[in-house]
Amino acid sequence: MNRLDPYEPMFSALCTELGYCLHEKGQVKVVDALPNGLDAAVRAVLQAEGHYEPAASGDLKRGIRECIKANLPA
Repeated sequence: MNRLDPYEPMFSALCTELGYCLHEKGQVKVVDALPNGLDAAVRAVLQAEGHYEPAASGDLKRGIRECIKANLPA
């Protein structure tokens, strides 16, 4: 079992709902950021997609945060 397997529903939701279809390296960065909180995971998503995080809108960050939170493994 791959350590990313439990997070597949979360990454699938990020892709289908928000268009953030992260490659495996980006997914690893997001999973590694999760222990530091949801905001750290949001920053990791944006960085993996090549976005300048401080310039991202609050609505975008909120949408990513809510998607991650709703789809975290139990």
